[in-house]
Amino acid sequence: MNEIIPSPGTENKSWEEIEKRVRLVKPFAKSIHIDVLDGIFAPNITFSDPTKFSDFTKETFFEVHFMVENPLQYLKEWADAGFRRFIGKLEKMPEPVEFFAQGQLLGEVGLAIDGPTGIDALDKINLNDLDCLLIMTINAGFSGQEFKPEMLEKVRTIRGKYPYLTIEVDGGINEATIAEAKNAGASRFVATSALYKTENIAKEFTKLTSLIE
Repeated sequence: MNEIIPSPGTENKSWEEIEKRVRLVKPFAKSIHIDVLDGIFAPNITFSDPTKFSDFTKETFFEVHFMVENPLQYLKEWADAGFRRFIGKLEKMPEPVEFFAQGQLLGEVGLAIDGPTGIDALDKINLNDLDCLLIMTINAGFSGQEFKPEMLEKVRTIRGKYPYLTIEVDGGINEATIAEAKNAGASRFVATSALYKTENIAKEFTKLTSLIE
């Protein structure tokens, strides 16, 4: 099933700003995507206290995207806060099999690859062990970057090899790019600027949803 997943973004925001953005989409979003960056994988550092989300995770499905050094070490604290899908960046994952195993004990588990990373990096990974694969359609870092259409070739290739794998795309998703990403084989679409830079977020969410139905 195709789905728009709002994300508050990757800027170093205060909890008050993140909470405001979560509340804006909570009435209509099935899932919410939270990015965690440690300043090592990418230059920015995000708000990273999972306990603040605990009240929201009781009512809404939350996924966390770890753009950090060794995401395995973060699993338990985010699961304890009620997160139910855990996506780790392959590029900073020394033990992917262990991440998959531990993540599946706590909820759903996914793998992400950054814009510059080729899909040959996945050759030693059994993608059938995953609940989803996230393909960045920008280079990891700050929100608001321009969509890179060439990244969709990864989506097409993976879709051809794994027809039942859920593929999520993140980066530059908006009215002009979402249909192209869907046609390439994606079924989940992380949206930040497309939603939060509009005057009516609910209306824009509905419009994006109509483009993938």
